[in-house]
Amino acid sequence: MSATRVSDTGGSGGRDRRARPAGNGDRAGEGAAGAGQRPLPDLHALQLLVAVAETGSLGRAAARLRISQPSASARMRTLERRLGLHLVERSTSGSRLTATGAVVTDWARSVLEQAAALVEGAAALRSRQENRLHVAASLTIAEELMPGWLVALRENASDAHVGLTVTNSWGVIEALRRGECDLGFVEGPRVPDDLHRSAVGRDRLAIVVAPGHPWTRRRAPLTGRELADTPLLVRESGSGTRETLEKALRQYDGIAVPVLELGSTAPLRSAAARGVAPAVLSALAVREDLDLHRLVEVEVDPALPLRRVLHAVWPKGRELPEPALHLLRAARNS
Repeated sequence: MSATRVSDTGGSGGRDRRARPAGNGDRAGEGAAGAGQRPLPDLHALQLLVAVAETGSLGRAAARLRISQPSASARMRTLERRLGLHLVERSTSGSRLTATGAVVTDWARSVLEQAAALVEGAAALRSRQENRLHVAASLTIAEELMPGWLVALRENASDAHVGLTVTNSWGVIEALRRGECDLGFVEGPRVPDDLHRSAVGRDRLAIVVAPGHPWTRRRAPLTGRELADTPLLVRESGSGTRETLEKALRQYDGIAVPVLELGSTAPLRSAAARGVAPAVLSALAVREDLDLHRLVEVEVDPALPLRRVLHAVWPKGRELPEPALHLLRAARNS
């Protein structure tokens, strides 16, 4: 007795219970092929068919593919059953293709060529993805240190392709958490517990003014209280520079309302050079201005914690790709 399936269709007048035969799609392993469709042949079976055509023997074809002859025979029977065709004539002297088998073999070669192209293309895409490195860096690190690190990376991983996002330290952390980058570089004093960190350098904050500013004539270092009470030119909240400054002046009730706060260093340096107000910026970012005497650094109380460690950061539980390891090594060794 054949298997039946009961179908219920609802309606206002009751249900119509109709029995229909179970089709080929109900057999194990064939459900993925839709109604009226035959299951696709296995690529290994197509390779076996081509090998039989080229060697003239099922046994020699099995040896070429490094499978046993019983396995080869079973694979060929499965292929013939799936296609519903007789493909190979077997005899004591060997195996030969039927006329139908010769036609199917030509098709099989085309399918195998396309499958090989798919595998090679996927490998090329995978290689491109593995060599693609997404980095996020805070502004000071991106402008002052990253160019040298990328030169060193190129020497050790010439095929690496780097995409760089420049943001503030908090933006770097958020990009890592969203999975938008592989490796980040921050200059803030605090690294969240969900991130690995590795020191890659040191920096300090410099208080800089225009050459004619009254602070250039001071004989005593600037105190923390004086700095906290002075309206300044500062980086925006979320930047490592701002966070370091606020932490240093926390004991003095924080900083005064800024004259100007921006997410970029260049306009702050320019405003300080024009005498708008003192600026608090990374020493790395103002070294050229100091060398050219466009700005003057003011000595501050050495007890103020204005030094900071620069860190590479990445999520815990995530392995760094090979290009990221090379970049991390370049940053540590710079």
